[in-house]
Amino acid sequence: MIIKTDETVDLQTPTGSMRVHVFRPVQEERFPAVILYSEIYQVTAPIERLGAMIAGQGYIVAIPEVYHEYEPAGTALAYDKEGTDRGNDLKYTKPVSAFDSDTAAIIAWLQNNPLCTGSIGAFGVCLGGHLAYRAALHPDVRATACFYATDLHSATLGAGKSDDSLARAADIKGELMMVWGQSDPHVPYAGRRIIRDRLEEVGADLEWHEVNGQHAFLRDGAPRFDAALFLQAMNWTNALFQRALTRG
Repeated sequence: MIIKTDETVDLQTPTGSMRVHVFRPVQEERFPAVILYSEIYQVTAPIERLGAMIAGQGYIVAIPEVYHEYEPAGTALAYDKEGTDRGNDLKYTKPVSAFDSDTAAIIAWLQNNPLCTGSIGAFGVCLGGHLAYRAALHPDVRATACFYATDLHSATLGAGKSDDSLARAADIKGELMMVWGQSDPHVPYAGRRIIRDRLEEVGADLEWHEVNGQHAFLRDGAPRFDAALFLQAMNWTNALFQRALTRG
């Protein structure tokens, strides 16, 4: 499916204007939507390619600049020490409520978009895996794919390093897929058990995968990229979204 990758929209949120990058099929038809949440580096080239991969399956993909309050529109942090330090600092500076209000603004925009069916999912990696989980708490999100979500087991996202993400697990009404690398130092075995136990405790509609991979194994061009796992993960993701977003 041929897609457009050159569109952006600046949405107003309670904490200021937020740039959202939009990838979508070229056909002027209605499609389901997926909110894609990036790593701490914002909308980098690997995130753009990931967005294109999802959009090419027949979805409108909306990728927000998650640190829009703190960086000029269009900023992508570098995959180096300076960029990593800046991204990690900001994820503990921005209040969780601001991450949530960003999601609400995107959902409202998609629901009023004439090219969107109104069926909405979420996908995220690293920080974005946690933000996708937060999106799943929204009643209008039907399906969510979270990849190696950081700070979830420790409840340390946002200003004050204190979030209620797992405490609110019962609020998730859609399907939830969680994927983890067994060699990920950011979410060790004990942390993964905390997350899974909580989700099973509340009876979440859960699909769970642990693979022989490292943190950020989806990021192409990086030393930890695993092409075989990437293709497998995309198959799982496509099955989830086809099932939950395109039927009924």
